[in-house]
Amino acid sequence: MYWVLCQNKYMKKLYVSKKSNIILQNYLSGLGYSLELTSSSGIVDEGISCHPDIFLCKMGIDENAPIFFAQKEDLGYDYPQDVAFNAACTGKYFIHNLSATNEKLIQAAENMNMTLINVRQGYTKCSTVVVDENSIITYDDGIRKSCSKYPELSVLKIAPGFVELDGYDTGFIGGCSGRVGDCIIFNGNLEEHPDFLRIVDFIEKRGLKCKWFTEYKLTDIGSIL
Repeated sequence: MYWVLCQNKYMKKLYVSKKSNIILQNYLSGLGYSLELTSSSGIVDEGISCHPDIFLCKMGIDENAPIFFAQKEDLGYDYPQDVAFNAACTGKYFIHNLSATNEKLIQAAENMNMTLINVRQGYTKCSTVVVDENSIITYDDGIRKSCSKYPELSVLKIAPGFVELDGYDTGFIGGCSGRVGDCIIFNGNLEEHPDFLRIVDFIEKRGLKCKWFTEYKLTDIGSIL
């Protein structure tokens, strides 16, 4: 079985990793959100076992966008079985390695009249900052090339790396970020990224704000959803 939660317009909830920094958690709570701290054991690799973007897919940027939750049988321990729900969704575009996507998500995207974009990268949401319906940020050149075929979709390509992830050589920029209201929040010190100014400029030109935390390094926590 799978199920979908349509968030109540009177309830503000965010999904973040159980291992996310308490500074981030306190900030989000201070904005008036209740936090659902995600965790698991034995379903996927330990390094991503608490990552929301592995276990759920938010089908847009709006706070009331439907969220689809994976059941245990929808995922597998190894790649590509572990990325079945790791699509990047702007509301207008559904971006993923479609050969690895859970078929129920594809059906939902089609029902919502989203444009499906196939990319090679299975960890698509991990690799992508969803800014607005027509704008994303990614380090992945394959994602950039595929998305650049759509003239209305703006893509900022940035340097890879500079994001920590326990148990791995590097984390991903999408996995340390999330859109909350009219703000793109980064989990850690965005100023340490070599493309810091380009990232902030790209976001602010779209009428949005940026928030980051200088107290600790950029860290991949599986997105803020």
